[in-house]
Amino acid sequence: MPYSIQDTSKLCIHTITTQPWPIEEAIERYATVGVKGMTVWRQALEGRDPAPIGERIRAAGLSIVSLCRGGFFPGLDQTARQAAIDDNLKAIDEAAALGAPLIVLVCGAVLGQLLAESRRQIKEGITTVLPHAEACNVKLAIEPLHPMYADSRSAINTIKQANDMAEAISSPYVGVAVDVYHLWWDPDLESEIRRCGRAGNLLAFHVCDWKTPTKDMLNDRGLMGEGCIPIPTIRGWVEAAGFDGFNEVEIFSHRYWAMDQAGFLQEIKEAYLKYV
Repeated sequence: MPYSIQDTSKLCIHTITTQPWPIEEAIERYATVGVKGMTVWRQALEGRDPAPIGERIRAAGLSIVSLCRGGFFPGLDQTARQAAIDDNLKAIDEAAALGAPLIVLVCGAVLGQLLAESRRQIKEGITTVLPHAEACNVKLAIEPLHPMYADSRSAINTIKQANDMAEAISSPYVGVAVDVYHLWWDPDLESEIRRCGRAGNLLAFHVCDWKTPTKDMLNDRGLMGEGCIPIPTIRGWVEAAGFDGFNEVEIFSHRYWAMDQAGFLQEIKEAYLKYV
């Protein structure tokens, strides 16, 4: 159901968005301005016990939406692939201790390896760690990345590929994360979002904007309303497909990280209310 223009009840922010803040400060600051959800990036937990951090997040009135990130399953040899498996098992333990119901998977790719082989290894990796995820009651969301990352960050580049893989694995613990930054250009996006919803696999929705020109392939994302992505339209598609979770603000930006983060947080809230 549509919410009012001042409603932040579905607003979640990824800790990477305000990366200069330690997680303890992010928790306090988010809660103060009315943010209701937090997705925790694993580097924000470094040197910390996830369990008390989870307690602190919930005590502040925030929902823990997910843990970012797992994945990077492909490797040129078995040693590399096993290292990825071990890291994903660790991520599942971290999510369980934190109280996060979901891990977002940036699935990985390897330079010099055929994409088809990387996709096979991704599916194999997910199925290998899946029993542990099920035992820990932690879901896994396959996040397709924009094709500009197909060389080294993800061989899953369309929502169709993510849907195909989730349906082939066929587990209630495996689904898809829809990120507008990666998928806005796809002519099949609306129909594949519907397909994802029908299968019960639509697990997460991430928002930011695409700047023109983009000066850095990874760390120059825009604030909502700053670029060309039709965010309200895509949000309407995911909600029509049955998604009723958080709208997660995920912005990687050297420019915004260099700002006063309190001011940036206010800009996020204002842009969210106006453009999401």
